[in-house]
Amino acid sequence: MRNLITDVPGLRVGNATDLALASGVTAVIFDEPTVASVDVRGGGPGTRETDLLAPDETVGAIHALALSGGSAFGLDAGAGVMAALAERGIGFAVGSALVPIVPGAVLFDLLNGGDKNWGRFPPYRDLGYAAANAAGLDFPLGTVGAGTGATTVDLKGGLGSASMIAASGHRVGALVAVNACGATNFPNAPHFWAAPFERDGEFGGHGFPSPLPPLPARPRLKGLPEGAEAGIANTTIAVVATDAVLTKAQCKRLAVMAHDGYAHAIWPVHTPLDGDTIFAAATGRTPLADPVFDLALIGAAVVQTVARACARAVYEATALPQAGTIPTWQERWR
Repeated sequence: MRNLITDVPGLRVGNATDLALASGVTAVIFDEPTVASVDVRGGGPGTRETDLLAPDETVGAIHALALSGGSAFGLDAGAGVMAALAERGIGFAVGSALVPIVPGAVLFDLLNGGDKNWGRFPPYRDLGYAAANAAGLDFPLGTVGAGTGATTVDLKGGLGSASMIAASGHRVGALVAVNACGATNFPNAPHFWAAPFERDGEFGGHGFPSPLPPLPARPRLKGLPEGAEAGIANTTIAVVATDAVLTKAQCKRLAVMAHDGYAHAIWPVHTPLDGDTIFAAATGRTPLADPVFDLALIGAAVVQTVARACARAVYEATALPQAGTIPTWQERWR
């Protein structure tokens, strides 16, 4: 087990990172067409091809997912992933045509100090193409891919991942790009909100502070009260996966449950200033023994892996080269 989403058989992950741009793309490539759905909880989402993931829509499976920085400009990343798949002859057959199905979501990282003067066309299509072609079983975490330019209210955000075996025996994994309006840590402390779920000291082993401090009535929010980044300057986006055999409707329920992982790891979350989105995919290797209780156990494991992945994203983040950027967890607390 790598403690990565790629511990779920049937998928690979690739990243493309541009440190000068302070942004990037992460692609999840499935080995074969895969059942998936999505749940959007934030007030300012940026998404692509999410309508077809509803249980009543015609297309039954997808070929990849694209997570990107760049706000709406980053939606071009899906086209780059499509191009890479089309070159391999992968796609949904419509007569003699093949159309790769690549839903995606973006986060806002346009105000992080990177060089966004890209000219007529943004670079995200090319970054998506590169990410798809880089896909493998092992990949780095932190300031990479879609998490390159991500931040939280007080610490550098990033790309995180985690995996585990659910009580049902199914494999579960999560991949998260954390760019939250809120915080992943207790105020002015190294302790992560996700501490109860930590395994093997994967994000420092600090547990909860003792005694547990009272929370302020007014939480800190990115960009307030100064207003320099006021607006939709946030969003946490994720992919969760399992090797279970699931329908689109069951994947939808899994995506709904997965948002509890955000709630355990980020405070506050699902604000009007976030576009929080989670895709859920089932690679279909292991049947359910019970369609209700096994799904509940898989969902509980997904909650844990999402929370852990959020904390790992911040814990593993490294500083951007731009001067004056937000500090990393490692800089403040190591």
